[in-house]
Amino acid sequence: MGHGVPELVLELNGKTWTLDASRSYSLGRDPQGDLVLEDARVSWRHATIRRGERSWVIEDLGSTNGTFVQGQRVQQTEVGPGSAVHLGNATEGPRLQFTAGQAAAQAPQAAPAYAPAQAQAPQAYAAPAPAAPAQPQQPAAAGWGAPPAQVPPQQPAWGGGQAPYGQQPPQGMPPVPQQQGAHPQQPAPQRPGGADRSPTTFHQLALGRVMKIGRALENELVVSDLQVSRYHAEFRAHPDGRYEIVDLGSHNGTYVNGQPIQRHLLGANDIVGVGHSTFRLVGDRLEEFVDTGDVSFSARRLSVTVPHGKTTKTILKDVSFGVPEKSLIGVIGPSGSGKSTLLRALTGYRPADQGEVLYDNRNLYKQFAELRQRIGLVPQDDILHKELQVRTALRYAAKLRFPGDTASAEREARINEVLRELKLDIHADKRITSLSGGQRKRVSVALELLTKPSLIFLDEPTSGLDPGMDRDVMKLLRGLADDGRTVLVVTHSVAELALCDKLLVMAPGGAVAYFGPPDEALTFFGYETWADVFSAFENYRDYDWSGRWRGSQHYQTYAAELDTAAPQQAHYIPQQAARPTKPQSWGSQLWTLVRRYLSVIISDKGFIGLMVILPAVLGVVSVLIPADSGLGPGPAHAHFQNKDAGTILMILAVGACFAGAANSVRELIKERVIYERERAVGLSRSAYLMSKIIVLGLITALQGAIICGIGFAPRKLPAEGVVLKAHPAIEMALVIMAFGITSMMVGLIISSLVKTSEKTMPLLVMFAIVQIVFTGVLFQLFGKPGVEQLSWLMPARWAVAGAGTTADLNVLLPWDPTHQSVDPLWKHTAGTWTLDIGVLLLISVLCAFVVARLLRRHEPEVMRK
Repeated sequence: MGHGVPELVLELNGKTWTLDASRSYSLGRDPQGDLVLEDARVSWRHATIRRGERSWVIEDLGSTNGTFVQGQRVQQTEVGPGSAVHLGNATEGPRLQFTAGQAAAQAPQAAPAYAPAQAQAPQAYAAPAPAAPAQPQQPAAAGWGAPPAQVPPQQPAWGGGQAPYGQQPPQGMPPVPQQQGAHPQQPAPQRPGGADRSPTTFHQLALGRVMKIGRALENELVVSDLQVSRYHAEFRAHPDGRYEIVDLGSHNGTYVNGQPIQRHLLGANDIVGVGHSTFRLVGDRLEEFVDTGDVSFSARRLSVTVPHGKTTKTILKDVSFGVPEKSLIGVIGPSGSGKSTLLRALTGYRPADQGEVLYDNRNLYKQFAELRQRIGLVPQDDILHKELQVRTALRYAAKLRFPGDTASAEREARINEVLRELKLDIHADKRITSLSGGQRKRVSVALELLTKPSLIFLDEPTSGLDPGMDRDVMKLLRGLADDGRTVLVVTHSVAELALCDKLLVMAPGGAVAYFGPPDEALTFFGYETWADVFSAFENYRDYDWSGRWRGSQHYQTYAAELDTAAPQQAHYIPQQAARPTKPQSWGSQLWTLVRRYLSVIISDKGFIGLMVILPAVLGVVSVLIPADSGLGPGPAHAHFQNKDAGTILMILAVGACFAGAANSVRELIKERVIYERERAVGLSRSAYLMSKIIVLGLITALQGAIICGIGFAPRKLPAEGVVLKAHPAIEMALVIMAFGITSMMVGLIISSLVKTSEKTMPLLVMFAIVQIVFTGVLFQLFGKPGVEQLSWLMPARWAVAGAGTTADLNVLLPWDPTHQSVDPLWKHTAGTWTLDIGVLLLISVLCAFVVARLLRRHEPEVMRK
């Protein structure tokens, strides 16, 4: 026991505990806490008791109903022998009585001083007492058609004064609930860059020396974080007393005030970010702050507008709320209330047009490059390839997200840790498609937990699940919050809202209708069920729900401080010329993506079967043309037979076109959610696109070879080629394969344009039909102004022309029997063949650039250049 700090005994509900000065004690309804109080007025994590420098201190943890001393609500206060503290209610809440240690020693029921916390934890108030209302409440309205609530003249319906914005409550609307003794929560002390907490540790910097930072034990400053490279950065002391931070080619980057840097001379207020740690120079001492989840998160006056005809429409309106650290926040509201827009604004995917989002008092939008690594997002759709096994999918995700110098054993250890935490270890070797909906959602959460985010957002995680799975998922999220993370979940389900610490209710139009404890929400609205509340939203869409909320005591308690606080000024430095940091090098990302894509394809037996059957069928179709029709001139082939050569080439080319486009037309749309999330955490756009081109290109080329092999087998071929003299079949097959790859690239454009997979097939059919028209076989294209120039834009024109150059279609299928006018793209020369296949490849390259540009639309807006 420290000098001057008395030994203290806590008395509660007839039991006593001698407090150990070497530790702190948590109080609340959380069964994992040190002192468990089963009372509805007590929050899940209500307060802590710890030894201060001169005395014992009790600190409220942002509880709903407050902590009271002598009838006054307190945030933090000293306690000692003779002190009494009430939790949840100033007079009737559970009473903590403190006495001196000697008195406790004489008490016969005193517990051992160092008994385990769980053994000492009392189950106080085994039968929870209902929270007593602070003042008489009006009966809950049965519905909007009920008689108006009778409000005494001395208590106006809006809590005193006029109704906000000059509106009166709709008929049957209850008065805004008031609370006595509730005071606005005091905001946490602000600090530059998020460093007002006591530093985790201190490091002394010496002049003329260099301090290296990294994961390897050889560094002077070792950071045990898989987001940090083995040799990440170093602090360099200058002779003039100033210090410089230099990045050592790290994978996830070194940041100053949220911006990636290569080297930067540090100022007094600069904050250096390395993985989950931040550093601040104070004189010649380096203070380190490790982000372990104890972070605040708040939204201040967020508004989003979108074009609406010739005007604009507000879909998110002046939203403010603060999220307590290590808590579970539920967001509900009717369709069209802006829940998804709010989620995208909070995560930086689509920054709000007005307002700011603060992660531990740091502006998320200005410092997104760094803070994105500390935020997890689980979209409504699964963000993993369902064809893979659980462990395999997590391995690829870890490979992409962790630094390139991370050993496989380190990645496996983290994967196993996450699997155990989410109770997925027994399902690790199962394919994701074989899991239940709730288990698949756990796998998506597991992916996000790999990098140990402090803040996790989930969008409709219980959508489509039965009530049992709904409860399991919400209990999972409750556990994540209890384990030290802040969790915000957007949901349509209202069955398990009691598990949340706070509830945000969005009204039509994107405004806040309520923010506060979930068990007080229905009383606030004056209804018995959420169905009635949502019906009220629908029936009174033009009613000022936000005004009613801002006129309530709940607003004063939970949001007023955020609206009145001045915006934070980030210490912004100009964006460096260096490229944005990525966890892996471009080549390493490409190799991982190619391997993953091949694993997905190999796991999908149906796709493999279709990949083989489709070209085989298309090749057989060309064989239906009589076998005595050839692709080359000769005495055995009369003119009426050789005219079929153009039809044969057209069928082969269109078959390759259809196969190539069918391979790719769904690939980007079905992975859109996966790409968006991976792009936000550092995936290279070009590496992702190139992995698709390589794998699909090889498949399409193989299919083209199958089509040509079947189609050419029964035919008489030209005597020789124009480039590969001895191999005319290979020469024609190369053109057909190139056409298939070009069509595959067009399929990627379609896949990046559409919003749903259902829209891909009509576009695919339309593309194939247009190519048939412009093959140059059905009617003459050359020599027709307008039509000829339009045909140059069609890959089929160049594909059939390239194969026709080898077959010499100007002889087999002359449009002018006198040969006075021939198709210049069918000339039987090496230059013409090279031009035809070269244009096909050029169109493919142009399509790749188009796809890359279109992919930008599916990236977080704050990342777009």
